[in-house]
Amino acid sequence: MAAGLAARPAAAPARLQGGDAALEGHALPAAEAAGPDRVPAAAPGRAPALLAPPQPRGTAGGRLRAGAAAPAVPPCPAVPKSHVPRPQEDGYARVLQRQVEQTLRDSRMVAVCQYNSMPDEDVATLRHYLRKHNIHVKFVLNEVVRPVLAQSKYRNLLPLFVCRNILLVSPETRAREMLRVLKGVPQVNLLGACIDDTILSRQGVENFARLPSLEVSQGQTVAALSLLSSQTSSLLQRGPAHLTALLDEHIRQLRGTGGATEPPPGQSTGNH
Repeated sequence: MAAGLAARPAAAPARLQGGDAALEGHALPAAEAAGPDRVPAAAPGRAPALLAPPQPRGTAGGRLRAGAAAPAVPPCPAVPKSHVPRPQEDGYARVLQRQVEQTLRDSRMVAVCQYNSMPDEDVATLRHYLRKHNIHVKFVLNEVVRPVLAQSKYRNLLPLFVCRNILLVSPETRAREMLRVLKGVPQVNLLGACIDDTILSRQGVENFARLPSLEVSQGQTVAALSLLSSQTSSLLQRGPAHLTALLDEHIRQLRGTGGATEPPPGQSTGNH
C-alpha cells in the first residue's frame, strides 16, 4: 500500500512529459478540479494565455428578477376612428365617383338601362353603333353611383339602380337614335332617363323621341310666325283698300249722272 502511494507521484511527471513541453512545471488550473463544470484543457500546441476565461452563467431566478425590475411600458393610446386611414378600396371608389360626377355634368341625356349578360362581341357592336350617334356606354357599380346620385339633381333616378345597370350618356339629346339601336338588343332594357334636366320614364322617352328635332321645330315656329304676320298685314291693308275702292266707285257714279242733273254754268236754278 505504501509502495503504491510512493510510486504515484512519480507517474505524474511522465504524463506531463507526454503532453506539451510548454506546460511542464506549471500547475493545473483551478477550474480543472472544479468538477463537472470545469473548463476543458487546452489543445496541444496552444498557449494557455489564449484561453478565454470562463463566464459566469446566470440562473433562471436571476433572469426573472431582472425582468421584474424592468419598467413597465404603457400601452399605446387608441387612434380615433376619424383618423383611421381608409383601405385602398375606398380611395379607388372615390376616383370612380369623381368620374361619374364628371360624366353626369357633361351629359344632357342620361339613360339608365338594365344590363343582362351578353357576349363581348355583342357589347363591342353595341358600343360601336351607339358611338356613331355620340352616345357612350358606361358600366357602373351601384355602390359607386348611388352616393353620387343621392347628392345631385338625379336623385329621383335612385329607384332604378336595383340590379346590374349601365348608363347611356350623350352631350346631345339623341333619344330617337338610342331607341333605334336598343330595339335590336334585347339584353339591354331601358328603365328611364333624364333629358335636359327632366326625368322621363320609358314611355316618356318614347314620346320625346317622336318629337321633331330642334332645327325642324325652329323652322316650323318661324314659318308660323311669318304666316301670322303676313295675314295680319293683309288684314290691315284690306280695309283701306276696300274703302278706297268704294270711294272711287262713288266718285265715278257721281261723275256719270252729273251732266243730266246739273244746270249749265250760265243759267240760274231759282225762280225770278
